Amino acid sequence: MKERLVDAAYAAGWGLVKSLPEGLARKAFQSGADLAARRNGSGPQQLRRNLARVVPGAGPQELDDLVQQSLRSYARYWKETFRLPNTRAEVIAERMNEHVTGRENIDEGLERGKGVVIALPHTGNFDASGIWVAQNYGRFTTVAERLKPESLYERFLAYRRSLGFEVLPLTGGETSPYRVMVERLKENGIICLVADRDLTKMGVPVTFFGEETRMPVGPARLAASTGASLMVVDNLFVGDGWGARFHSPRLVESRAHVQAATQALADSYAKDISEHPADWHMLQKLWLADLSDARREALG
Repeated sequence: MKERLVDAAYAAGWGLVKSLPEGLARKAFQSGADLAARRNGSGPQQLRRNLARVVPGAGPQELDDLVQQSLRSYARYWKETFRLPNTRAEVIAERMNEHVTGRENIDEGLERGKGVVIALPHTGNFDASGIWVAQNYGRFTTVAERLKPESLYERFLAYRRSLGFEVLPLTGGETSPYRVMVERLKENGIICLVADRDLTKMGVPVTFFGEETRMPVGPARLAASTGASLMVVDNLFVGDGWGARFHSPRLVESRAHVQAATQALADSYAKDISEHPADWHMLQKLWLADLSDARREALG
């Protein structure tokens, strides 16, 4: 029953929200964010703990304000998720052009002929950044977790494919997504992966804002296996539009360097997040210190 209700809610979002006037939609999502801040449920509470690491000198009132701003930013992301299909992709990419830096890093990576792996945190609106990449470089490849119910997963699959993305299921596909991504890189393609949280045995330990956590090994491992350039993109909200900063690429010489490369990604994420912490949408537990003893032991 709960899964059907969630699916129905998302269906209503794509059906109703995109038909609302922009001002009304903005006000409704902002009001929802403010209500969530006042109710202070488990998500906002964890967000506060996470942001306290990002801005360690913040007092209680500053943290309260930052949590509210972050929830508003997160609400904006979801409002845009439901409304982006209303705007032609080429228009979105054109609006972003003056707020995109580091494009030469992608160009240089592709000139090497071994593809580019772009890793990103949960900042801003990464779908907008994806639209810009797709419009300027053709289709790129990413991976999506298989949500429940299946109908909800299919909605997100259709949504992101409509934006010009090739989306591979993390599990349950006909072939391994890793194998497909290796093939795309051999074809000098682009891979984009959200990679700032992986609290599983597959994640590798890193230090992030001075504390231990785990992050996905996939981006660095792909770069090591194929010779692809590895870089970070910072997704930005710029006024009522978007921007992106593509940072200098690095090469991962071998699998022996994957750990160090993943730590370098974490350091780059931390620098960007510190500059605009309200636009980092991390309402889940991230650091190992926040996990139960049993959960930490299970990670090994």
